[in-house]
Amino acid sequence: MTDLEDLRRALARRRVLLSSGLAAAAVAAGLSAVAPAAEPGVAVLTATRDLVAGVPLSPGDLVSTALPADVVPDGALVDASSAVGRVVAGPVRRGEPLTDVRLLGATLLAGSDDVAVPVRVAEPATAALVRAGDVVDVLSAAPDGGVAASVVATALAVLSVPALEDDAGEGALLVLAADRPTAARLAAAAVTGRLSVVVGSP
Repeated sequence: MTDLEDLRRALARRRVLLSSGLAAAAVAAGLSAVAPAAEPGVAVLTATRDLVAGVPLSPGDLVSTALPADVVPDGALVDASSAVGRVVAGPVRRGEPLTDVRLLGATLLAGSDDVAVPVRVAEPATAALVRAGDVVDVLSAAPDGGVAASVVATALAVLSVPALEDDAGEGALLVLAADRPTAARLAAAAVTGRLSVVVGSP
C-alpha cells in the first residue's frame, strides 16, 4: 500500500511540474506574439578605420552598416560610389557614420556664397597646429623678410588640412572658406609673398 501511495505522489509531482512548464511556455509564446517586431536597420556608410583630415576616401575605408533609424544622422551617406575619392574635411573615428558635411565639397559651403580656397602656408610646423573648423587670419610677408607682414584676410574658416605625401617643398596646404574678393586677394598674395596663418577663435 505504501508503494502505491509513493507512486501516486510521484505522479502528482510530475503533473505539477509538467503543468508549470506548459504554462511558462504559453506565457512566453504570448509575450513574443504581442511584442513589437524589430524595425529593420538603415544601411549607411561607416569608417572602417580612423581617418585623418585631407585624405581621399578609398573603397577600403568604407563599409555599409545597418543602424537603427532613430540614430542615423542627417545627411548620412549610403552610396559608396558617391563617396570614394572625396576628401575628408576632418578626423573621423572608426565606426563613425559618414555624412555629407564631413567631406570636402560643395556641401561644406551650403547656404553661403563662399568658395573653397587652397592656401600654401610657408611654415609646415604652423599648419600642423591647424585643424578643420578652426578660424585663422592670413598674413603675407616678403620672401626676403625685408618688409613687415601684412594682413591679407581675417576670420576665415578652415575647411580641410590635406595631408599631402609630397609637398615639393612648397609648404603646407590649407583649404579655407572665403568670399570671392578675399579669394582673389589670397591668390595675389601667394604670388608676391610668403603666407602664414594665426589661429583665432570662431
